[in-house]
Amino acid sequence: MRRIYYRIDQIAGSVIILQAENVAYGELARVTSTRGTSLAQVIKLEGGRVSLQVFAGSRGVATDAKVQFLGRPMQTAYSEFLLGRVFTGTGLPRDNGPEITETAIPIGGPSVNPMKRIIPKKMIRTGVPMIDVFNTLVESQKIPIFSVPGEPYNQLMARIALQAEVDVIILGGMGLKHDDYLFFRDRLEEAGAMSRSIFYVHTAADPTVECLLVPDLSLAVAERFALDGKRVLTLLTDMANFADALKEISITMEQIPSYRGYPGDLYSQLAARYEKAVDFEGAGSITVLSVTSMPGDDVTHPIPDNTGYITEGQFYLRNGRIEPFGSLSRLKQKVNEQTRSDHRTIMNTMIQLYASARESREKQDMGFELSAWDNKLLRYGDLFEERMMDLEVNIPLEQALDRGWSILAECFEQKEVGLPSDLVRDYWPGGEDRSQTSEVRGQ
Repeated sequence: MRRIYYRIDQIAGSVIILQAENVAYGELARVTSTRGTSLAQVIKLEGGRVSLQVFAGSRGVATDAKVQFLGRPMQTAYSEFLLGRVFTGTGLPRDNGPEITETAIPIGGPSVNPMKRIIPKKMIRTGVPMIDVFNTLVESQKIPIFSVPGEPYNQLMARIALQAEVDVIILGGMGLKHDDYLFFRDRLEEAGAMSRSIFYVHTAADPTVECLLVPDLSLAVAERFALDGKRVLTLLTDMANFADALKEISITMEQIPSYRGYPGDLYSQLAARYEKAVDFEGAGSITVLSVTSMPGDDVTHPIPDNTGYITEGQFYLRNGRIEPFGSLSRLKQKVNEQTRSDHRTIMNTMIQLYASARESREKQDMGFELSAWDNKLLRYGDLFEERMMDLEVNIPLEQALDRGWSILAECFEQKEVGLPSDLVRDYWPGGEDRSQTSEVRGQ
C-alpha cells in the first residue's frame, strides 16, 4: 500500500503541488475530494516537491483532498474488443458501451529502437491523385497535413482512412468540435469501416489535460496492434491543439517560456509522438498522419516549424486542394519505382509544366502578351487543377497516371514535353485508346 497524503500545498489550474516521498516521474495518483475521485499524473519532481496534473481539472479539489500514489504509470486497455468503439481522452467509453478492462498496457513509452525497424518500402494507396502520383504515402511514414482552420482537412483524413489499405484505423481527436467528431463517426459507419476503427476523442468542452493523453493512448494501442501483425493508420487531429495544451500547462507551472510562449521542450514533445511511426520486421506497422493547423497560415510558427524537422514531408492543403508546391513526401522514392515504369517521369513532367503554367498565368494577370506556348500552358494548368488537384477526384493510381498522359496529349505535341521515347510509345494515348478511362472527370 502506497502512502496517502492529505495536504496539498498549492493548486494552479489543473496542477496540484504537494510534498511527497519515493514518487516517480509519470506515476499515477488518485485524488479524492468532495466532488469525487479523479486520476492525476506526476509531471514534475523538484526534491520532495511533486507536481501532479489532475485529468478532470482541479475545480472542487481542496487543500485537504486525499492523494494516493498508485506506483505505476498511466495505462490503457488493449483488446480486439476496442475495435468499433469510441473513448474519451482518458480511455473511458464515450459511446455508452461497456468499459474494457482486459490487458493493461502503459502509454507514453519510448519509441522503437532503430535497430528493430525496417526501411519503409510499401505504398499506401489513397485514391487521391495529388498524393498517390505526386507525393506517395508510404507505410510507416510520419507526415502532417499543414493547413488553416476552415479547410477540409478532416474530410481529407476521413477519405484517406476509408481508402487506405490498412487493417486498423485509430483516430486521436484533440479539441474536436462535436460536429467534426460526429462527421468522422458517421462517415466511417456509412462506409462500413467502423468495425476496424478505434476513436479516442477529446472535444473542446473536455478538460485540457485530456488533450495531452490522446496521442499517447492512440499510439500505445497502435503499437500493440502492429506487434500483433496489423498495419495501423493513426490519424491525429489537430496537433496544434495538443501544442496549445502543452503551452497552457507550462504557463500554469510558471515554466520559462520559449518562442511565442510555447514550452522549450515542444520539439521533444512532438518528436516523442511522431517517432512512434514504425515498420516492424516480421510484424505490422504504424503510419502516422496528422493535421497541424497553422495560425495565420504561417509555416514559421513554432508548431509547424518544429514539426517539419521531425516528419518525413508534409501535405499543404490550401483553398480545398493539396498544393503541389510545398507538399513533399520524402519517402516517395522508396516506392515510386515499384508502381509503374512511367510513375516518376509523369510526376516530374507534370509538376514542371504546372510551374510553367503558373508563370504564364502571372503574365496574363499582369497584362503581358501571351505566346502560343503560354496559351497551351494555361489550358494545361486548368485541366491539371480540374482533373488532378480537385479533391473530388477519386481514382486508383494507374488510372491517375493514364489521366496524366491524357492531359498532356490534349494540350501538347509529343515532342514538346520531352518525355522518353520508350514511355511515349507505351503510354501516349492513341492506338489502343488507353485514354478512355482517363477522360472520365472527377469520380
